[in-house]
Amino acid sequence: MPMRIVATIAHMRGQLYQIIAAGKTVSILLTFHALERIVQWRLTVEGVLQTLLFPEEVLRGHRGRFIAHRRSHTHVVRVIYEYEDRLPVVITVYYPSAQRYFQGNGIYEDHLLS
Repeated sequence: MPMRIVATIAHMRGQLYQIIAAGKTVSILLTFHALERIVQWRLTVEGVLQTLLFPEEVLRGHRGRFIAHRRSHTHVVRVIYEYEDRLPVVITVYYPSAQRYFQGNGIYEDHLLS
């Protein structure tokens, strides 16, 4: 699905991205930690945002957090996020084996674009 980053704004906790996708404007905060992990795993900000906006599944994590998954070859982009007020905040990102984490049951515990 197409998406377009229309603005990037410095935030005290990281970078706030404003995105247009599926005819909607969405703001998502990537924390400094998440941005560091994107570099560490050699991912792209666009790929992580794509995972959040168009996941293959979203699971419920610990402490009210959500985990968005999108497969890439034999791995899965795994994005851990929560809400502060109504703003999605990405806590961390990693790129483990899909065999270990991807459930493939079409589970959607959350939808950012709904």
